Amino acid sequence: MNVRLKRAKELAGYAVQLTKDEGLGTMLARGAGFVKRRCFGKKARYLPTKKVLEAQRAELAGQTADSCGLPTISILTPLYNTPEPYLREFLNSFVDQTAPNGQLCLADASDAEHDAVKRIVEEYQAKNQRIVYKKIENKGIAANTNAAASLATGDYLALADHDDILAPHAMYTMGKAILQLRERGEPDGFLYSDEALFSKSIQRPIVAHFKPDYAPDYLLCCNYICHLAVFQKALWDAVGGERPECDGSQDHDLFLRLIEQVGGAAHVPQVLYYWRVHAGSTSGGTEAKPYVAAAAKKALADHLARTGRTGTVEDGLFPSTYRVKWDIEGDPKVSILIPNKDHTDDLEKCLQSIWKKTTWDNYEIIVIENNSTDPATFAYYEKAKQRYDGLKVVTYPEKGFNFSGINNFGRKAAAGDYLLLLNNDVEVRNGDWLTELLRQCAHKGGAAICGAMLYYPDETLQHAGVITGLGGYAGHSHKYKQKGGSGYLFRIATVQDFSAVTGACLLVKASVYDEVGGLDEQFAVAFNDVDFCLRVRDAGCRIAWTPYAELTHYESKSRGGDEKDPAKAARFAAEQQRLYAIHGKENILDDPYYNPNLTRDREDFSESDDLRGLKAGKVTVRFRGGEA
Repeated sequence: MNVRLKRAKELAGYAVQLTKDEGLGTMLARGAGFVKRRCFGKKARYLPTKKVLEAQRAELAGQTADSCGLPTISILTPLYNTPEPYLREFLNSFVDQTAPNGQLCLADASDAEHDAVKRIVEEYQAKNQRIVYKKIENKGIAANTNAAASLATGDYLALADHDDILAPHAMYTMGKAILQLRERGEPDGFLYSDEALFSKSIQRPIVAHFKPDYAPDYLLCCNYICHLAVFQKALWDAVGGERPECDGSQDHDLFLRLIEQVGGAAHVPQVLYYWRVHAGSTSGGTEAKPYVAAAAKKALADHLARTGRTGTVEDGLFPSTYRVKWDIEGDPKVSILIPNKDHTDDLEKCLQSIWKKTTWDNYEIIVIENNSTDPATFAYYEKAKQRYDGLKVVTYPEKGFNFSGINNFGRKAAAGDYLLLLNNDVEVRNGDWLTELLRQCAHKGGAAICGAMLYYPDETLQHAGVITGLGGYAGHSHKYKQKGGSGYLFRIATVQDFSAVTGACLLVKASVYDEVGGLDEQFAVAFNDVDFCLRVRDAGCRIAWTPYAELTHYESKSRGGDEKDPAKAARFAAEQQRLYAIHGKENILDDPYYNPNLTRDREDFSESDDLRGLKAGKVTVRFRGGEA
């Protein structure tokens, strides 16, 4: 079956399920949105409607920054030989804000041949007293930004480039988001929004960057936060502003130092910033500024040193991405648990790949025999124990297939510091796969769980992390995508934070497994891994995924398809409902590591057919903690 046909079948199945769950009207509305987005124009699709923007202006009509009730945000913008059309567009975007709580702080390092920059700014200053300006000597982007900060009087600061454009509701939305955090008693020291790229007009954006909520592992691999970032001026002063030695990656460095103070960050899923794509802009890639990579690696290495962690920082799989190779603490033992029922050819391929390729030496393998019926299977076990030193085979005493029960039983025989749940139909591809899984967990502040990159035999992606809510329940990030790509915003090329990973290859600290009570045995076949990960996540632990641990997964060879068997289909539906009952449908549909403006209908990170939250200018914000 080709990829398009697979996706079509999955979309049709989702339409049927949506009709059952929410009615024909909802399904038709979603379908109409899909057709509208695919077949008609995309003009101003990330902007609130004119009615919404007018309502925001009306709400604060006649108010000043001091009287409007919103915290003042001072925008820091260094100017340098800014082309007049770009400068006027940028200044207009500030002047036309729907709320008066902004201050624009401009530090102008333009040379003598570009004195028009000062003249244009003074023209705008005459109309708007919230624009402050200072002529400075050019000392680099960080020093120039610091000079702009010296003009700021707001309690909050934000960063904006001189050739970009602020969304008209940027100050209003960020001000309201800060108030929401305060009302909930949550940290309001650092916030960021989504952004979009454009070339000529923000009415015709090229693409949006729809980001996850704060994802510390992701931030160590690339500066996914970018724009619009807003933070307390007191924190800026405490960390000493931007560091000139990190010019080129000065914002990434700043964000890491601010988050060290705040303990996390808050995300506002609105497009509040438009990043212009042109020659020389980093929005088009770091090839335009090759010194960025060296600065980023310094920022990351310094962050590790400040937080008392050890590892080396290397280039990532793609330009502008990076990789922290954490030093593994101690020599943790890993117990690899492999359920098996017959299918000894699959098991042999799995075992052979582990023993031949794995470079991490401290592991044990426990095969959990589950109701095999072929006598040759038991003969195979005896021969395998002779060929694979230390191999254990334990027999699950219950009848039938229960993935949770089988692994919980196998755990009793495990002596490792970590447990690795592994299907019998996987094959190891790279020798340091287990080392890479451990690197994400076995260090100070490490994740409790880590998953791997799994490929189908045809070299398409089977698993690059689990996102709850896809298809209504859960799906795999970038499923069916061809091997070798970077994915959406580098999300299959960098270590990621997820709500869940597949139990086909899942490393977990044994102590965490025990603390949450192992796998829930009422999830016999489906969603046991999702439920387990969500319970671990909700206990305050992180779930990571790494592209550097690679395996091939011959999916469903062990059990075959369930959808054709009425009894199995009924069991699957019951487990779907149990997932909702335990974790809440709204929580399942609202994965913090997946932006609400991305589709739930497919697994390819494409833009949602329903952008009503953006059109309505809905102000929502969510703080997540965690050490980067």
